[in-house]
Amino acid sequence: MEDEGNVVQKSGYTRRRYNIQEVASLLGIYKGTIKNYEDKGIFPRAHRNPINKYREYTPQDIDILRRILLKGK
Repeated sequence: MEDEGNVVQKSGYTRRRYNIQEVASLLGIYKGTIKNYEDKGIFPRAHRNPINKYREYTPQDIDILRRILLKGK
């Protein structure tokens, strides 16, 4: 497995990982909203990068969060 920034390559395919700011920008919310949802158990806690301890989100995580946000409206 090779780590190139926030793109992880494993077994011939690439998985994009997003940081909390990227996710917040994509969904039009604040970073604090994501952290709050994690703290309250509404959204599962993010995977942490073992090197820098930053939260990392997959496209599937973003989909889940998008559905949670839509359900609340």
